[in-house]
Amino acid sequence: MHTPHLRYNDYGSAMRRRMGGRVQKLAIDAHLGCPNRDGTIAHGGCTFCLDKAFSPAYKEQPSTITQQIDSALHFHAARRRTADTYLAYFQTGTNTYASADRLEEIYSEALAHPAIKGIIVGTRPDCITSEKLDLLEHLSHNRYVAIEYGIESTNDDTLRHINRHHTFVTAQRAIALTRERGIDVGAHLILGLPFDDHAHILESILKINSLGINYIKFHQLQIYRGTAIATEWLDHPERFSFYNSLNAEIYADLLVDILRHLNSDIAVDRFVSTAPHNLVLHSPLGGIRPDTMRSMVIERLTTLNAQQGDALR
Repeated sequence: MHTPHLRYNDYGSAMRRRMGGRVQKLAIDAHLGCPNRDGTIAHGGCTFCLDKAFSPAYKEQPSTITQQIDSALHFHAARRRTADTYLAYFQTGTNTYASADRLEEIYSEALAHPAIKGIIVGTRPDCITSEKLDLLEHLSHNRYVAIEYGIESTNDDTLRHINRHHTFVTAQRAIALTRERGIDVGAHLILGLPFDDHAHILESILKINSLGINYIKFHQLQIYRGTAIATEWLDHPERFSFYNSLNAEIYADLLVDILRHLNSDIAVDRFVSTAPHNLVLHSPLGGIRPDTMRSMVIERLTTLNAQQGDALR
């Protein structure tokens, strides 16, 4: 259901209704690495990925999960950001990439913190098993638990091109198994990958609608210094013709079209990604703030008298 004054299903509003107050996610690094980097699946990782871009500003190395939670609480409190509910968000790396016993230790440490009411686990769809889902289902019986899967693209050719080493079917299966356990599911989708265009993105949204996910994050492709995709962007600009045409206005129009084709049951957590400026070689939106893009999208929806999912009717 869309949030009436916003004209789309806003994740923050949905979580406030569900949890009975404002929810704040505290980003955690469990130091679990990635099988796409260490040779288990492949070397080098996804062409777009730079771990440092996803590490919270308050994280210090080395630090335990408890220490990271304490640092995160202090960081937000110093900026007068308070919440009624805090969730530990395992964000960096692949956070189911360990044995079920090790994962139980990690998740339990987070849930033992008196401020934490639940966990969100970011992972790859090829790094989930029945045993790990058993664990997460058990934890979800008395705490909030969600799994965020990095889908990134629904196009297998694109997934191969970015060295992702899983297919869209892999994501479909992982999400179906997770939904069977009654666990909330989030998904990530990157907009502007090589060979992307407006039509391909809308085709992806229709595939996303079929998954039964609870929420989604949209990220514009950001070109991080030192990544394989940075070299590709410089050497083969023709592969990025749609991406290179984007600016804030065009991107906001794209998001409106996406929302109108997105099932209204799916909450939208994010429209744009952010990263430290020193890590970014190029972003089509510059350093735009997420709330600025959100306002642009809402303004366009209001002008059009449109809302999430209305193009599906």
